[in-house]
Amino acid sequence: MLDKKLLSILVCPVSKAPLIWVQEANELVCIASGLAYPVRDDIPVMLESQAREITLAEKEALASRSPN
Repeated sequence: MLDKKLLSILVCPVSKAPLIWVQEANELVCIASGLAYPVRDDIPVMLESQAREITLAEKEALASRSPN
């Protein structure tokens, strides 16, 4: 589990938008950029080259969730 204080200050390096923690996938997701950043060993990997693009279905499902 990521620290709530850390989650409150992290933003997407591409869009500068807030991130949503998806614990089941162990990822931080940005709806604005459509990217999901992996979390490895409790450390967010905030590199665009390591992120994956989320699907439209994932984006729609996450749109109703609030950041963090």
